[in-house]
Amino acid sequence: MCPECGSDENTGWSDAAKADGLGLPDDSFDYDEFVKREFGNEETKPTGIHWFWWIVAVVVLLAFLFLWVGR
Repeated sequence: MCPECGSDENTGWSDAAKADGLGLPDDSFDYDEFVKREFGNEETKPTGIHWFWWIVAVVVLLAFLFLWVGR
């Protein structure tokens, strides 16, 4: 019997094989707790588009409007 994988020449794979050293999460794995532990409790909020770019967009639109009307 193989102590690493739990298989032997007669039965093949053993359900009692050890998988402790693989680092796999068990059935009681809590994803939300994992995320809090790894990334902290701070929630990031999107800041949106900076006011400067809104002004640039309005100025560009006005410029196109004046060029189109001025034909």
